[in-house]
Amino acid sequence: MSRFLAAALLGAVSLSACAQPAPPAAPAAAAPKAPAANAPAAAGSPEEAVRAALAQIAAGTQADYVGAAPFAGFREVLFDGQVLYVSDDGRYLMQAQPFDLQARQPAASPGLMAFRRGEIAKVPENERIVFSPPNPKYTVSVFTDIECGYCRRMHQEIAEYNRQGIAVEYLAFPRMGLASDDFRDMVSVWCSADRKQALTQAKSGTRVQKKECTSPVAMHYTLGQRIGVSGTPAVFAPDGTQLGGYMPPAQMRAALDRLSGETSTAGGSR
Repeated sequence: MSRFLAAALLGAVSLSACAQPAPPAAPAAAAPKAPAANAPAAAGSPEEAVRAALAQIAAGTQADYVGAAPFAGFREVLFDGQVLYVSDDGRYLMQAQPFDLQARQPAASPGLMAFRRGEIAKVPENERIVFSPPNPKYTVSVFTDIECGYCRRMHQEIAEYNRQGIAVEYLAFPRMGLASDDFRDMVSVWCSADRKQALTQAKSGTRVQKKECTSPVAMHYTLGQRIGVSGTPAVFAPDGTQLGGYMPPAQMRAALDRLSGETSTAGGSR
């Protein structure tokens, strides 16, 4: 959970603990009445109840997205870059990624995927660094960093991803933050005349030649945080599904085939 929300929740718990009077000697069954628990939802839609509940513990902020969760009784929330689940009455909060046992993959709602897909689509093509085969079967958006080991490993196999029919569109996510050398190096990469070569060299450990320009690196980083990127590489499928981190090329192709309802063909694209 984000430090901001965690602090807000701890503050709310501390304040409520201080404000609670000593519990009366009443029967235990009298406390948890269902109508009282559902009262916030009765005032409006579940989305309104959830937003109101979050506003009480994190004043001055609001969720980027609230929609139906992939299971009943909860809303799926994107708050301060974190995916949370809040009960429709605004009472209970969870921060555990649900797993769909039937589909055998992490569960995500169509609404959240559409939100992520829409946000990523706002990034112009000329702000991405694209490695693509002539006629890609799939295109994935990858928030990457030039320092992380798995980012480098993925890029070492970029030709095989392309052979599998997968185009890789890189967006910048300097995981050390906007005040880091990592950020400044990624700005230099995006400011290079040949971005693809500069990125490849940087990921191989070659010293980055310093360059300055009006780059999209900070905007990419902010976007990544907004849609829930917490580590790199963060791979998003065309439909907005977050595939996770590094996946070998054949495994990624198989995952993309499953999402599209197709059967993977060994050895590459068809």
